[in-house]
Amino acid sequence: MSIWPIIDAPGRRIGYARVSTKDQKLRMQRDALSDVACEKVFEDHGVSGSKASRQGLDAMLKELREGDTVVVFKLDRLGRSVLHLSDLLVRFRNEGIHFCSLSEGINTTTPGGKLVYHLFNAFAEFQRDIIAENTIAGLEAARKRGTRLGRPPVLDIETVLAAQRHINQNGVSISAAARRIGASRATLGRRLETLNVRQDELTHPM
Repeated sequence: MSIWPIIDAPGRRIGYARVSTKDQKLRMQRDALSDVACEKVFEDHGVSGSKASRQGLDAMLKELREGDTVVVFKLDRLGRSVLHLSDLLVRFRNEGIHFCSLSEGINTTTPGGKLVYHLFNAFAEFQRDIIAENTIAGLEAARKRGTRLGRPPVLDIETVLAAQRHINQNGVSISAAARRIGASRATLGRRLETLNVRQDELTHPM
C-alpha cells in the first residue's frame, strides 16, 4: 500500500525534482515520483530553489496542459520563496492544473486540498503589500537624505514583484517604477518578462 497521497485526477502526472548542489542526489525524489506513477519527470540538478527561472522547471511549465497534476517530493523542491510558490500555484489553478506535494500531503485533486491555493495566495498578497510599502518607503527616505541610488547588480524576485504591484496599483509606467527601485527600464522590463509578466498587459505601459 502506498504511503503517498492518492492523486484522484484523470490527467497525466508530471513530476519535478530538484537538488541545490551537484553533490546531492535525486534518487529519493525519483523513487517517490515513480511510486505515484509520474509519466514524465523534469529535473534541476545543482540549482537553487530561490531562482524563479530554471531549465528543468521552465521545460515542465511549457509541457503542462489542462488536467495534468504536478507532483513534487517536497514543497521546497518547487521553490523556496513564498511569492514564487504562490505565483506558480495561481498559474496552475488558472490553467486547470492540479498540484501534489507528497511529503506535506498537499493534494489539490481533493476538495480540502484546493484550500491551499487560497491560503498561499492570501499570504503572498500580504507579503507583497509589506515588501512594496517597505521598498518604496526606504527609497523615498534615502532620496530625502540625499542618497544617490545606483542600480543594484541583480533585482531579486521580491523587488520585481513589488515594482509590478506598484505599476498595477498606482498606474505608473515601467520607467517610473524602475527609477523608484534604482534600476533601468530595460533591466526591470527583462525581469518582468522572466516572471511571465508581459509589458503590454500592464495597466499603464510606457
